[in-house]
Amino acid sequence: MSTKVETKTNELCEAILEHLQTGGIKRRIDTFLADANARGAYESLMSKGQALQDKQHGGAVLEPAEIAAFESERDALLKNPVASGFLDAQEEMHELQSSVKKTVAKTIELGRIPTAEDLAEGGSCGHGCGCH
Repeated sequence: MSTKVETKTNELCEAILEHLQTGGIKRRIDTFLADANARGAYESLMSKGQALQDKQHGGAVLEPAEIAAFESERDALLKNPVASGFLDAQEEMHELQSSVKKTVAKTIELGRIPTAEDLAEGGSCGHGCGCH
């Protein structure tokens, strides 16, 4: 037997799925996943970015040429409409997740539905939220 919270959570999830479909988020992600060239360019850039970050955290100085090469590859990726659509979709999904988490956390914190002003206030989404 479902509780009211479980029922409403399922309704929220259905609304989120509908938003992902109607907002084109799912389509842009699926288009990216079907494009081997865009995926390869993205994976290559992420790998190079991680390698540069690891090198820097290891105390090594990054050479201007390797930074320029990374930036050039990033610029090329951003000019690819499939890849940039995917990156935009990722950002939209992140914003949606953050908004839902923040609203639920504020509701629990305040003991009521938060107002727009409550949500606009800075600060944490709650203990251990990991957003800051």
